[in-house]
Amino acid sequence: MARITTGNISPLVTTGAGFDILRYFALPDMLGEDAEQILYIMGRNIARNSAYENNEEVTTFFREFGWGELEKEKSGKNEIHFSLHGDAVKQRLTQEEFQINAKLEAGFLAECLSNLENETFECRDEINEKNHSISLIAYKL
Repeated sequence: MARITTGNISPLVTTGAGFDILRYFALPDMLGEDAEQILYIMGRNIARNSAYENNEEVTTFFREFGWGELEKEKSGKNEIHFSLHGDAVKQRLTQEEFQINAKLEAGFLAECLSNLENETFECRDEINEKNHSISLIAYKL
């Protein structure tokens, strides 16, 4: 299987509605309470099969995948705080039909950071409905 690069995913980028239906309706319907954990693991697996060498390339993947704009907000000794925002995020958060999470993005980011920093990272997501963004908090284990 070929590695995922920003170059070979560009032709695949679409509006994302079909992807969102799979993610927020079909997977939870089929997998029940395990859906969020499986999405997190899927995110990690996507990162393991992606080619990136720095944080800028990770940010590009977020944009190309249609996940939104990833921005590093602050970092401490054991935590790094990111904000995920933009039109795609706002549109997902303002709809009322589906319960939204960013487990896929959190898993992807955790694996990317683990590879780039040679440390083990996990990541959690927090929805900020008020400002239409998602906080991704990565922490070292």
